[in-house]
Amino acid sequence: MTPIEFDGSPTPSLGVEWEFALTDKVSGDLSNSAADLFALVSERVPDRRGKVHKELLRNTVEIVTGVCRDTPEAIADLSATLDGVRGLTEELGVDLYGAGTHPFAEWSTQLRTEGHRYAELIERTQWWGRQMLIWGVHVHVGISHRDKVLPILGALLNYYPHLLALSASSPMWAGQDTGYASNRAMMFQQLPTAGLPFQFGTWAEFEGFVTDQMTTGIIDHLNEIRWDIRPSPHLGTIEVRVCDGMTNLGELSALVALIHCLVVDLDRRLEAGEDLPQMAPWLVQENKWRAARYGLDAIVILDSDCTERLVTDDLADVLARLAPVAHDLNCVDELSRVADIAARGTSYQRQREVYRRTGDLRAVVNSVVGELE
Repeated sequence: MTPIEFDGSPTPSLGVEWEFALTDKVSGDLSNSAADLFALVSERVPDRRGKVHKELLRNTVEIVTGVCRDTPEAIADLSATLDGVRGLTEELGVDLYGAGTHPFAEWSTQLRTEGHRYAELIERTQWWGRQMLIWGVHVHVGISHRDKVLPILGALLNYYPHLLALSASSPMWAGQDTGYASNRAMMFQQLPTAGLPFQFGTWAEFEGFVTDQMTTGIIDHLNEIRWDIRPSPHLGTIEVRVCDGMTNLGELSALVALIHCLVVDLDRRLEAGEDLPQMAPWLVQENKWRAARYGLDAIVILDSDCTERLVTDDLADVLARLAPVAHDLNCVDELSRVADIAARGTSYQRQREVYRRTGDLRAVVNSVVGELE
C-alpha cells in the first residue's frame, strides 16, 4: 500500500486559487494570450510572478494567495495581484473574465498550454478534455491531523449544494442557455478522476484507493485526483473545489469566509467528540445535481432522514450557527455577504437577465467583465 503522509497545519490556515478566462476586448471571445501575460508579469511585476499560474489552456490564468490567516488577508493578497495583472491585460487588449463558463466560445479554437502533463491529460481524455472551457475557485483550509481529514470532508459534502448554488455562474454554453445554473459542475465531472469524492472511513482506506489508482495507471501523482473536495496532504489542507468561477471580490470573499467557517466548525465539533453527520453517496449526488440545475431555487436534502428544504432557507440557519466561528476567524463582515447573495441573486441569474434584456451574448461577457471593477 502507498503510504501518504499528511503534513498537518498547526492553524486553520487559508489559501485561495481564482481562475480567470482571458477575453478579447473587441470581440468578447476567448483569447489564447496567457503566455504573453505571463511574460509581462515576469518583466513588470516580478514580485507577483509566483502568484499568477498557468492552466491547461492558454486562455486561462490562475491567481493564487500565499498561506493566509483569514479571509481579509486572503482577499487583500488577491487584490494586490489583480492590481498588478490588470494593467498588463489592458496592454494586451484582453479582460479578466471570472464566470464558470463563457457564453459562446468554441472549444475547437482554443490552444493548449505546453507541457507533458497537459498533453497527457488531453491524450487520455480526448473530446471531453478538449471541452473543458471552465473556470472555478479553489479554497484550501489547514487541518492539524490526517485523522480529521476524511470525517470533515464527508460532513462538508452536506453543504455542497449551498456552496454551488451561491457560486453558480455558468448557465450558458456554446451560444445556448443550458437550463443549468452551473453547467461547469456537470462538465467537469466527465473527466475520469473528477467529480464527487469517494467517502472513506479511515486514512488507510484512502491510501488503499490511491494504491489501486497508481497500480492500474489511472494516476501517476496524487494531484491527478481532481475531486470537487479533496485532501491536499503535502499542504496539510482540505481543498474545496466546488465553486464556479466568481465574478467579483465581494461575492468571492463571502464564499471564502463560508468555507473557512464551515471547515473550522466541523473541526471543532470533531475535537469535541461529536460524530460528524454524513449522508449516503446517492443523496450527495442528487444534491449536486439539484444545485447545478436549479441554483438558489434548489430544494436540497439535509440529512439521512431525507429531510428537504429550500437551500436559501437552510442557509439562514447555517449562517446563524456559524456566527461565533466567523467572529473567531475575523470574517464577520464577509460571512454576512452570503445572505446578501441569497437575497439579491447570483451570477447565473444576472447573466440570464442581461441576455433577456439584450438578446446579445457579447453583452453577457461585458456584464461579467464589468463586475470585476
